[in-house]
Amino acid sequence: MSAPETQGSPSIDHLCALAKVSRAGFYRFGEVRRPERAEADLRDKIQTIALKNRFYGYRRIGQELWRLHGLRINHKRLRRLMGEDNLLCLRSKPFVPYTTNSRHEFPIVPNLTRGLVATGLDQIWAADITYVRLAGQFVYLAVVLDAFSRKVVGWALADHLEASLGIEALDMALAARNPAPGLIHHSDRGVQYACAAYADRLEARGLRVSMSRAGNPYDNAKAERFMRTLKDEEVNGKTYASLQDARQSIGAFLETIYNRGRLHSALGYKPPVEFEDELRQLETV
Repeated sequence: MSAPETQGSPSIDHLCALAKVSRAGFYRFGEVRRPERAEADLRDKIQTIALKNRFYGYRRIGQELWRLHGLRINHKRLRRLMGEDNLLCLRSKPFVPYTTNSRHEFPIVPNLTRGLVATGLDQIWAADITYVRLAGQFVYLAVVLDAFSRKVVGWALADHLEASLGIEALDMALAARNPAPGLIHHSDRGVQYACAAYADRLEARGLRVSMSRAGNPYDNAKAERFMRTLKDEEVNGKTYASLQDARQSIGAFLETIYNRGRLHSALGYKPPVEFEDELRQLETV
C-alpha cells in the first residue's frame, strides 16, 4: 500500500513527472535502500556489543542481539558480517581496536616509545585507524599525529582496510613535514602497519619503526585519545550521505576545527597549529 497523500501537497504522480521517473520506480527506489539501512543498523549493533564485550565470539554476540534487540541472526551471516568488519579477532585481544588484524606473517617490532617523552616536533609520530559509519556502510579513517603537538599531520579515508589506506595517510604526513631520519613511527601491530609496503616507506625515509605491545591500549594512548575526540566532537550523531560527504566533513574538522581551533591543556590551552607556530618562532630567536 502506498503512503497517503496529504491534501494540498504535491501528488506523487506530479513529483514523479517533474523528476522524469515512473511511479513504480519511485517506490522501487525506497525498497532498494531500506535493506541497506537495515544492514547498517544491524552492523552498528554488532559493533557496539563487540566493543563492550571484547572476548565474545559470534555465538555470544548472537545471543546478545536476541537478548537486547530481539534479533535472531543466522550464524553464518553473523560470522560473515563480523569477519568483514574485522571483529572476530577481538575474542583474544581485549584492548585491540576491531580495525586491527595482528594475525599476520609480517615482522613485529618492539615499542621504542615506552618511557620516552617527545621534546620537539617530528620526533615521534603516532598512527591509528578507526571506523566511521555512513548511511549504508562503514568506511575507515587512518591518521598520523605528531606526538608532541598533537597535530594531525596526515590522514586518509576509504571504504577498505587495505595497506594503501595507511600508506596514503603516511604519504600526506611525509609530504607535509619532510621529517629528518630517526623519527619514531609508532602504531599498533595491525597488518596495515606491519606489511612490507608500509615498512618499505618508513625505511626509505630513515624512520624508526615502533609498535605497541600486544593487548596494551596505553602504548598508543595519544592516538587512542585523538580517536575518542574525533568520535565525540565530529562523528557521533552525524549522518554522512556518502564517502565523499564524510571525507569533506571529517577533513574540515581535522584541518580547521581540530588542528587550528581546538584547545589542548597539554599545549597550554592552545590549538596545535598555534602551538607549533609559537615553538618555531622561539627556535629562530
